[in-house]
Amino acid sequence: MLYYQILPSGLNLKPLTYHSNSKISNFTQVLINIKNKKTIGYVLQGVAEPNFKTLEILEILPATLTPIQISLLKFISHYYVVNLSIAAGLFAPLETDISCLQNLTQAQILTDKNEPNDNLDVKFDDSKELNLTTEFNESSQSNLPQNLNNNSLQENLKLNENVAAKLNFNNPAQSPKISTDQSAATEFFSKIPNLNQNQQEALNFAKSHKTSLIFGDTGSGKSEIYFSIIREYLLAGKQVLLLMPEISLTPQMTKRLKSYFGEKFGVWHSKITPKKRGEILQKFQSREINLIAGARSALFLPFTELGLIIVDEEHDDSYKSAQNPHYNARDLALFLASKFDVKVVLGSATPSVVSFKKQPHFRLRGTFFKSEKKFIYDESETGLGDVILGELAASFAGGKQAVVFLPTRANFRYLSCRECGSTIKCPFCSVGMSFYKKRNLLKCQYCGFTASATCSCEKCGSEMIEAKKIGTDELTEALRSAFPSARIEKFDRDEITTQNKLEKTLKAFNAGEIDALVGTQMLSKGHDYHNVDLAVIMGVDELLNFPDFRARERTLALAMQVAGRAGRSGEGRVVVQSRQRDFFENFIADYDAFLSKEILAREPIYPPFARLLRVIVSEKSEQAAKQRLEICVAELENLRMAESSLEIVGHGKCAIEILGGKYRFEILLRCASHAPLIKAARICAAHGFDVDMDPINFS
Repeated sequence: MLYYQILPSGLNLKPLTYHSNSKISNFTQVLINIKNKKTIGYVLQGVAEPNFKTLEILEILPATLTPIQISLLKFISHYYVVNLSIAAGLFAPLETDISCLQNLTQAQILTDKNEPNDNLDVKFDDSKELNLTTEFNESSQSNLPQNLNNNSLQENLKLNENVAAKLNFNNPAQSPKISTDQSAATEFFSKIPNLNQNQQEALNFAKSHKTSLIFGDTGSGKSEIYFSIIREYLLAGKQVLLLMPEISLTPQMTKRLKSYFGEKFGVWHSKITPKKRGEILQKFQSREINLIAGARSALFLPFTELGLIIVDEEHDDSYKSAQNPHYNARDLALFLASKFDVKVVLGSATPSVVSFKKQPHFRLRGTFFKSEKKFIYDESETGLGDVILGELAASFAGGKQAVVFLPTRANFRYLSCRECGSTIKCPFCSVGMSFYKKRNLLKCQYCGFTASATCSCEKCGSEMIEAKKIGTDELTEALRSAFPSARIEKFDRDEITTQNKLEKTLKAFNAGEIDALVGTQMLSKGHDYHNVDLAVIMGVDELLNFPDFRARERTLALAMQVAGRAGRSGEGRVVVQSRQRDFFENFIADYDAFLSKEILAREPIYPPFARLLRVIVSEKSEQAAKQRLEICVAELENLRMAESSLEIVGHGKCAIEILGGKYRFEILLRCASHAPLIKAARICAAHGFDVDMDPINFS
């Protein structure tokens, strides 16, 4: 009889011991029984016979994790302080019997949120270096992502010997060698991107660095640079991953990829059907396709000969997981570059401060098509005024299209009482509920609770209820009323609920069947339409005033991305409605100046000069949550005595105090190095806190 520790995939459980008559390799997928439910798991390692009774492994499945996946799994568990079982749930394993791809299901996976978060004692090997684009202060760490450094992780993570497998690109300055081995499934791609001199220089720069950033203006032709280097790696028989924010995976991008690579690529994101996922995995594992264009989850596919990762719009917050584990896909890509012969190219028109500071970068200026932008400022309150209406009228009269950005969905952000000023809040979350006029409905954007709108104040009884902060529903109705002959559609997550709706709306807009799109952040990503000559940006003062060290960076990047939708070819106009005109006048056309000033403002207490850890405890009882917070803070104070560089920035109630009916308390910690933060995170995780390393959300 042989005994094995098994990781229940995706479950908050420590490794469990099972037995089998068969010899099973580490990280092979198996089927096990947990509380009378069949559950997918992975063999962690063989162990000696325990002194308790064990269940038998039900089935050895024809699937295993690849060396790249094993390395990622162990790193995620270690750095983001989450047990290996939860981290294992991220991965799609390598199917050794491809015919099984369409048949496997994890529909019966158990989820038990009440189990303790017991981390397995996994350590990195001192001799192996890490290299993420993380936020470090030491000069020797300049090539790391925000979450790791070039120094060895002092905690000794022991990787399998075969995880250190290297590919063939030992010199990052050289292009991959074109393979003549037909078994490598090489293809000949006849279409070659036609690069101008600046683009060619950017391409050469990326090819000469193992990790790099292309800082290119909107419309400067970053995609053609991506396609050029992708083509070289595909011709060498290597696998390539093109990561994009999910909303950027539009039919437009698919069409462009097809023009260069035919049908030899797969698109991977959350909205594709299980059947389509099975088809893509079959083609990917049989090496019929070597290129995957996908959202962050594509990073966890079973790559075996990965040679290149491109992270487009690398600044985008969607690369950071809001759920446990709170990984950042951009940083994981840079980690892979440090452990394997994988080249990573980051790209953005508005790069993150961290990547700009830490990565070697090439500044790609200008636009591929001749275009000019005129910025118009409207210093009135958020809402439709003469300036915006006049510019929209001019666009419609000239047969042009417009995009109108507003950060708030629904009709209004919330309802408030004119008499006492109180707002109608969600009974389960300490936030105002959004008002949907057509359905006379109030909805919480955090937990999804809905209720009929009320006409009287619950606090004082007054019937003087008024709407505050216009939303996309109300704005769309107002624009349709002002321009009855114009075709105006809404473009937010309330309206665009499926991939089909997304494709249909963008296709209609591209065909000129829609005159204006009114939407939220979705408008800023991945859309390239040459008939749009006007971008209207509303409601940005609220974003700029968030109590968040990244508020300026996030707001300016968003405004510039929306502005980039106008005047892609020809003359464009951008209306910025803001009472902080000086900020936008100084930086919206000069992101370089913003980066220089922002870096000076952050030193030495914010990334990229320091690293942050945020932990949150949630309880139905406020007193219970507070008690757990105080116990944890006391232990962290003891740690701080031993780790002089560790700082407890603060602790107390979260900005959103109640969420989903639970009271929330937080602790924010800061340190120049990751190691003390990981120690602090382990203490907090042991007390049931949600651990967020390198946080980007502070609500």
